[in-house]
Amino acid sequence: MRTRSALTLAAAVAALSLSAVSPASAADSTVLTTGSAGGTAVAVGDELTASLKAGTSATLYSSASGSSGVACTSSTFTATVTDNPAAPGTATESVTGHTFDPSSCTSNVVGVLGVNTIQIDNLPYDATVTSDGTLTVTPPAGAAIQTTVQLRTLLGSVTCVYQAPQLTGTADNSDNSITFTNQHFTKTSGSSLCFSDGYFTARYAPVTDGGSAVFVN
Repeated sequence: MRTRSALTLAAAVAALSLSAVSPASAADSTVLTTGSAGGTAVAVGDELTASLKAGTSATLYSSASGSSGVACTSSTFTATVTDNPAAPGTATESVTGHTFDPSSCTSNVVGVLGVNTIQIDNLPYDATVTSDGTLTVTPPAGAAIQTTVQLRTLLGSVTCVYQAPQLTGTADNSDNSITFTNQHFTKTSGSSLCFSDGYFTARYAPVTDGGSAVFVN
């Protein structure tokens, strides 16, 4: 009996010791953390930033399965955390900036010589990130998510305006990324050189908070 009691006590002590050194579980953390899953909570007011994952491009193509349109190799977004509750839950952010470097952009649309500018309008946008990794970006009330693209053509500059009601992306802790895939935009103004539909695809990684990778729990 004494031997069995001693073994039981030893097992209990070992279990307590292991729990003391194990990383915090997602249930004990906030939705957004830095350092690791279940790591240090991201503070409300912190600014998150991310550029395109190395070796990838952000594309706005005329169809979901095509390859005709605009591609850029340099793009960055910034977002301010407005709420970061306990996990599982939904964190909220304000997307304050989303830029594209036109010098990194090319177009293979017939008659288009290059890209002058790409501008994201109606900022800031609201964003939510849920514990399952779903990211949703929505515009201010009464507005739309809007992208204005100015193309350089044989006939001069052409401005194309595209709108979407919202964007949906996915967060992935394996590379601390956010991915948008074939998010549909509709042309609201522009010449015939502007394709009537735009499908936006991009992978931003890593998402960081003051240089530390951000995880979703």
